[in-house]
Amino acid sequence: MTVRIGTRGSKLALWQAYNVQDKLQAAGHKTEIITIETKGDKILDVSIAKIGSKGVFTEEIEEQLANGGIDIAVHSAKDMQSTLPEGFELIAFMDREKASDVIISHQEGLEMTNDSDFLLGTSSTRRVATLKRFYPNIKTVAVRGNLQTRIRKMKEGACDALLLAYAGVHRMGYEDMIRKELSFDEFIPAVGQGSVAIEVHESIDAEKSSAIREVLNHVDTETCLKAERAFLKTVDGGCSIPVFARATLDGADLEIEGGIISLDGEERICYKLKGQSNQPFELGEQLAREVLSSGGERILRDIKNQIHEE
Repeated sequence: MTVRIGTRGSKLALWQAYNVQDKLQAAGHKTEIITIETKGDKILDVSIAKIGSKGVFTEEIEEQLANGGIDIAVHSAKDMQSTLPEGFELIAFMDREKASDVIISHQEGLEMTNDSDFLLGTSSTRRVATLKRFYPNIKTVAVRGNLQTRIRKMKEGACDALLLAYAGVHRMGYEDMIRKELSFDEFIPAVGQGSVAIEVHESIDAEKSSAIREVLNHVDTETCLKAERAFLKTVDGGCSIPVFARATLDGADLEIEGGIISLDGEERICYKLKGQSNQPFELGEQLAREVLSSGGERILRDIKNQIHEE
């Protein structure tokens, strides 16, 4: 059995694909890596919100899954839309890296306090809105591209620092540039942040799919991401909507914290719920209903109107 692994071509995406390859090969499976360029890779001068949030980093890869060019697609779980196109499913979530956001900089003495005043590069509406709420003096600028491109742009003067997911910084070996790890009290991450998701098309051989899942799926991570993704799906928030959620497990107890923030950071609705680990979907949906009924629905409508007007 040869497993053809589809991935984007950035260094981070390839790191993830090689990690998948190593695990499959260790289990005795032959593999082949196939790189695919996506819309999100090609369009670097426009924000994700303006490109259109659905499938920006996945559409071309899903075409290859559907026509049999590849068997599995390796994605950052946070890039996956809440509802997949018909015929596609996620069969595995790999062991989650630390899910926090971090600030990295080539400048040594950079400090982040309430009166900090520097230019921070990020393309995430969630991060921009959260900064406006907790660190209003910090200005932001959109910086897109793979991690290496963003770091080069920063060093060339586009910004003083970058706001990124810890997982990517760690996997690419840039931990020495981390100036601050942001608290979950303020910066609750994007749904799925820190995990790698494995996507297949329904046309894949069932035995092959089962064998791949057996090797790659991390049960505790899967439980947490099921809750987070159920929250995201119920809220109906795409990449351009600043929603956030993080689920954690403690034995049979599952806890999820999440919510939504207005684009200007003025309003932030956030709740924390506890439930049973065998009911992740129900817990995620319950959190979404709490958030939406407490003003989240109005914030969501306002955000969609603002994005549409732009």
